[in-house]
Amino acid sequence: MARSIILFAVLMAAWLLLSGHYTSLLIGFGVASVAFCVWMSHRMNAIDDEGLPLHLMARLPLYWAWLIYQIFLANMQTVKIIITGKFSPRMFRIKTGDMSEAALVLYANSITLTPGTVTVDITNEGFLVHALTNAMADDVKSDDMGKRVRQVDGAGS
Repeated sequence: MARSIILFAVLMAAWLLLSGHYTSLLIGFGVASVAFCVWMSHRMNAIDDEGLPLHLMARLPLYWAWLIYQIFLANMQTVKIIITGKFSPRMFRIKTGDMSEAALVLYANSITLTPGTVTVDITNEGFLVHALTNAMADDVKSDDMGKRVRQVDGAGS
């Protein structure tokens, strides 16, 4: 029951932030929509550690702040690459280490969100990643992002 309440609160906060309209009718529609989603999630038994990874929630805001900064830096690098036309695309594999499934998804999506890199395939051994340049590939291979995701997951130090 506690997970359902937390899910309702998170979804309602997201709905309010994204809607931008705060009339009683629209807020009522939001409450009804979110309640329906939570009810369906409960019926599907989807409100578990995988569906609602509470263990990640406390450490996520700091990680998001770091990721937004990394996205900004990668945007600048990508603009420079586009203007100069100097790129050397490559595909490579990285090992992810010990992570929960939610952390693996966070890691793979973080790589893809960062301009110039894309997670192409996810396997038990790790990820297949495409990068525009060797420098971008080296950034991913440095495992700085992986260490931060493991910290969010509670598996890192």
